[in-house]
Amino acid sequence: MSIEDIKHITVIGSGTMGSQIGMVAALSGFETAIVDIAQEPLDKAKEHLWYRVDRDVKKERRTAEDVAAAKERVTFTTDRDAVVKNTDFVIEAASENIDIKRQVFKELDEVAPERTILATNSSNIVSSKIADATNRPEKVLNFHFFNPVLIMKAVEVVSHEKTSKETIETTVALGEKLGKNVIRVNKEIPGFVANRLLGAIRTEALKLYDDGVASYEDIDTAAKTALRHPMGPFELMDMTGIDVVYGIRQAEYEQTGDESALPHPLIKELYEKGDYGRKTGKGFYTYDDK
Repeated sequence: MSIEDIKHITVIGSGTMGSQIGMVAALSGFETAIVDIAQEPLDKAKEHLWYRVDRDVKKERRTAEDVAAAKERVTFTTDRDAVVKNTDFVIEAASENIDIKRQVFKELDEVAPERTILATNSSNIVSSKIADATNRPEKVLNFHFFNPVLIMKAVEVVSHEKTSKETIETTVALGEKLGKNVIRVNKEIPGFVANRLLGAIRTEALKLYDDGVASYEDIDTAAKTALRHPMGPFELMDMTGIDVVYGIRQAEYEQTGDESALPHPLIKELYEKGDYGRKTGKGFYTYDDK
């Protein structure tokens, strides 16, 4: 399969990442299906996506014609198998749980055409841990986008030893057609490239704060004003979600057995209290309606 053969893309999962990946695909000219197990999250995803792209039109970031055409290309459905049996490329964006992902890929493999590439958007679980749940390991790889997908330009393409060259090249070409800057990751490693760089900064920031070197506010200020980061590491953790940060670290530990990968005690404390950041109104910072 080559990029010319890809006409239809299916995204599994209608959360923030999955829904925006689907919208980017539609805006790029692909017929797209966004799939979830229930109608309610699909309705919420549609409402949020329409708000985002309509706002972009008002701010003259996109044309009304392009957005209207993209909306026509998107299908929101709970009937996964009906769309997967006719799709060319699947992007799984379900929860960061290896058992769930393996089951999903097993089921996708049973339904999808032989030509179809099965990709995971996982930021931490490498595709070789999933590929053997299918009968097409050569067509399985990581295709990792960054939040918010409608804005962020990067995507990581991560192959494993059995991923075919054709699959890699087609996925790279798809990333470029979606308007992304493609980062090829030639060796599997939890966190890949961007998140490992981010993780190193996060680890040091947590240590500085935990050791009493500086407040989290001042550490964020240093990152923004001295390093010119758009937001500090604590602000970023709150935006990403403390639950997501916790889950990523826990998943890396489960893959590697390295205790240094375990969530920092401060992250664990916030996670156990349910203080996930912006989504709950409290994380390192407290958020009001504004």
